[in-house]
Amino acid sequence: MIAYGNNIKIFCGNSNPAFAETICKELGLPMGQSLVQTFADGEASVTLEETVRGADVFLIQSTCKPVNDHLMELLIMIDACRRASAGRITAVIPYFGYARQDRKAKSRDPISAKLVANMITVAGADRVLTMDLHANQIQGFFDIPLDHLLGAPTFVNYYLEKFPEGSFNHDEFVVVSPDVGSVGRARNFATKVHMGLAIVDKRRQKANECEVMNVIGDVKGKICILYDDMVDTAGSLCNAAKALVEVGGAKEVYACATHGVLSGPAYDRLEASPIKEMLFLNTIPQTGNTASGKIKFLDVAPIFARAISHIHGGTSIADLF
Repeated sequence: MIAYGNNIKIFCGNSNPAFAETICKELGLPMGQSLVQTFADGEASVTLEETVRGADVFLIQSTCKPVNDHLMELLIMIDACRRASAGRITAVIPYFGYARQDRKAKSRDPISAKLVANMITVAGADRVLTMDLHANQIQGFFDIPLDHLLGAPTFVNYYLEKFPEGSFNHDEFVVVSPDVGSVGRARNFATKVHMGLAIVDKRRQKANECEVMNVIGDVKGKICILYDDMVDTAGSLCNAAKALVEVGGAKEVYACATHGVLSGPAYDRLEASPIKEMLFLNTIPQTGNTASGKIKFLDVAPIFARAISHIHGGTSIADLF
């Protein structure tokens, strides 16, 4: 058990303040007073406007775009709290940037995810709270405790309400992994929603471009749910959805992913795709046009609030899953 009592402080950077406000509301706590700004030359500046001495501090900051700016804000916030004698510092990172650079794909590649983990640790963080890392092994990149929340239960609840058992034949549904690397994630999800599993086999020619080759599994005449951890430019996901309809003969295609990075042409691609509904969690703030209603965001701030409460109280977060 920890010895911080009721002395808990929550601060946020500029990446997703609305998300942080919801967490504070769920916990019944005020947002910590701080000033996170940028100098004229682009340097980040952080000023804590209240004491954190001996406090259990939680810093809420997704390292989403602009990734480097938000990452630097987080590092400086951690340093500010450490130098102000905070009792414990937890970096709450709903979306962990650089997670795709988790291994050497070719000679002389960096492993940037490990570098970022080192930077967060050296800055002074005592533990990390995040959700759906791109690769589970990134947990081992940290030399401090890391709590890894899962987005799947939120999607499971949504789809079981949308397609309740008894009103539909679940044999008519199939969960689809958009690539071979996401099969484990999709299999676990399929088990929870009691549906079959299929895989879209693709060959990636270069970054952010792919060529769909084949659909592995029976999707003909079925309702497909594409499941992934993140969507960046949406090229892979939209090509997979197109293949399910044109190659596999799928009846309808839905899709869900934890992190909606949504760079460049992502919104236009999703709108033009055969995907009927695209679900994201709000780990990254919505910045594009979702007026058509095809793209929806589910709120996971209450889950993070409960996790923070468990961490502060020194109790297990396993019941959140």
